[in-house]
Amino acid sequence: MTRAAALCLMLSLSACGLSPMYGGGSSGAVATSLNSIQVSPIPERAGWLVRHALVDRLGGESGNPSYRLEVKLDDDLTGFGIRGDAAVTRERRTLRARYRLVDLGTGEVVLDATAGTDAGIDVDSSEYATVAAEQTAQERLAQVIADQMVSRLALFMRHSKSQ
Repeated sequence: MTRAAALCLMLSLSACGLSPMYGGGSSGAVATSLNSIQVSPIPERAGWLVRHALVDRLGGESGNPSYRLEVKLDDDLTGFGIRGDAAVTRERRTLRARYRLVDLGTGEVVLDATAGTDAGIDVDSSEYATVAAEQTAQERLAQVIADQMVSRLALFMRHSKSQ
């Protein structure tokens, strides 16, 4: 009975239409398309971190790009958790990105989307420790934003290549 159920399950999964996102590995349609994206410079430290993470995840700088990725970041650090003496005890760092994928052949914006994340930071009595925590949070948030953006770009590329 269990073998028959397993066989039925395997047969039903093969007919569901699911296929791997990165089928074909680095020479597959999605990976090749992602590698054809040029990432425009993004100002400030957070921009440098996000751009570096994006270039890394997209497979490096393309010598012959088909698309340009334009990114605008909003990096906000807000204090809350205020004590009676008006000292901040907690901060929230928020990183939001609005990004556009431009087809270099036509100049048309083919994807316009946003990504965002945030992190809580404990404010320590040591100013050095607090600054280090703020920078570490910014580095982590840049990685998360880049992951979100590349996932969305991969979905777009997969969909556009299947049509």
